[in-house]
Amino acid sequence: MTPGSNIPLPTARVTVDVAAPVRLDVSGLLLTADGKVRSDDDFIFYNQPAGPGVTYRSGGGTAPDAITVDTTAVPPGIEKIVVTASPDAAGQTFQGIEPTATLRSADDNAVLATFTPPSLGAETALVIVEIYLRNGAWKARAVGQGYADGLAGIATDFGVTVEEPAAPAAAPAQPATPPPAAVRPPVAPPAPPMSTPQAPPAPSAPPAPPAAAPGTGKINLDKGRVSLQKNQTVSLMKGGRPLLSQVKMGLGWEPAYRGKDIDLDASVIAYGPQRNHIDSCYFGKLQIVNGAIRHSGDNLTGEGGGDDEVITVDLGRLPQDVSGLVFTVNSFTGQKFTEVAKAYCRLLDATTGEELVRFDLTSAEPQTGVMMAKLIRQFSGEWEMTAIGDFVKSRTVRGMVKPAAKAL
Repeated sequence: MTPGSNIPLPTARVTVDVAAPVRLDVSGLLLTADGKVRSDDDFIFYNQPAGPGVTYRSGGGTAPDAITVDTTAVPPGIEKIVVTASPDAAGQTFQGIEPTATLRSADDNAVLATFTPPSLGAETALVIVEIYLRNGAWKARAVGQGYADGLAGIATDFGVTVEEPAAPAAAPAQPATPPPAAVRPPVAPPAPPMSTPQAPPAPSAPPAPPAAAPGTGKINLDKGRVSLQKNQTVSLMKGGRPLLSQVKMGLGWEPAYRGKDIDLDASVIAYGPQRNHIDSCYFGKLQIVNGAIRHSGDNLTGEGGGDDEVITVDLGRLPQDVSGLVFTVNSFTGQKFTEVAKAYCRLLDATTGEELVRFDLTSAEPQTGVMMAKLIRQFSGEWEMTAIGDFVKSRTVRGMVKPAAKAL
């Protein structure tokens, strides 16, 4: 296929996979006649792999990601499904990369068409093909529209609420994103032939983010250490780039009563995109996911200065199927958190030792477990940390798996 060309679909179920010399993230958006999603549920990607009539399949790094469309299951009012692709590596453009979309029958895997957008350069994301309804019949069109501001730019254009980089410019409590129309032309049907797709101009550097209101909003790491309150979120972005190096989550506590030891256990639970439990790292299992997450070992008393237990996470080495981490603390001996003073967690740069984010637990309940914080991988590749501070009746990490999944 060439840019702007289209073919009728000979089968009701089709799959679009997008291959390239580098790993790509592939997504799908269900659009109404006005070219917008109905809600964020219509954005299908690795953290939300299923929607009405549209599903995402990960290639696991060894095969291309794919979007499957069952046109018989697409809801009334949805007239188009666009398939997007962006390099998995943060900040990477399509310069020198030739992605190829292959349209197949989902029933027998027969190839129906292929499309390689020509002359790509500074684009960091593409609308590569679209499956659309015209006069009662479903067709596929080659698009090849490039975006200079990544998958977040595409999602915003089609009406998805994107928490990072920010809310729309009218919301002063968060970093401002230029209005989509100012930096990205819409993709309007029918797509004209594009012999040389051009990316829209990249937006100018965003202003430094203002401080978020207590307990709300979201900031990044550009202004140095961030102190979180309960339910507040920080994007692990610094200088416009996601933090993808090794970090350490230090967890500490002190007994509320002098001379009385308290044995707490810090753990981290890893989840997949459907909140499925992948593994737990704790004193009884000091390494998980091929060593990308490591535990420092058990502290039996809580006495002494500094962090009591440390969990090291290599964000850049985490498999794509790990999309959420929940850090927990449990009292194996049954002592309640009302007997604990100064419980906290803090995120550090593992290389420099710099403290990046801190959350101090300011309340206590007579329970034996607490969910301290979570790290969530966003579709754009960066991680976000949110302070939780919710108490659970559980003396072990095993009992935290279900409540922590609900907290994601």
